[in-house]
Amino acid sequence: MARGSNSKVDLIKSVPLFEHCSKSELAKIAQSADEMDLREGKVLIREGERGREFFVIASGNVEVTRMGKPVATLGPGDFIGEMALLSNIPRSATVTALTPLDVLVITDRGFKGLLDRMPSLWPKLAKALAERIARDENSSA
Repeated sequence: MARGSNSKVDLIKSVPLFEHCSKSELAKIAQSADEMDLREGKVLIREGERGREFFVIASGNVEVTRMGKPVATLGPGDFIGEMALLSNIPRSATVTALTPLDVLVITDRGFKGLLDRMPSLWPKLAKALAERIARDENSSA
């Protein structure tokens, strides 16, 4: 895949969890992201397991299933597993590659290291999560 740093930053910037981050913070997050090519059929996330990584899809498509039933298809620009960066809750769905994938991956360990080095991220992440929870509550009301 070999993306340039600007391309990685653009992908990271598209993730709502990071929408309040500065350009400098986005660049550091992008530096911690590994690029991976995954084969069709690869299970990225398994429902019920502890999450250890977060994915941003650069190209390709994945299927999201819950209890074996399809609930969504995601593609370029979409992201999965963000709660693994911030919590120890089990995965709520299984995500499987429908096509070959190019993804950016951030591990929970790498992300926690970033937070240790850049404590300025904490309030921005908290704000993004609070906004997400409020949107989710309003959309289900």
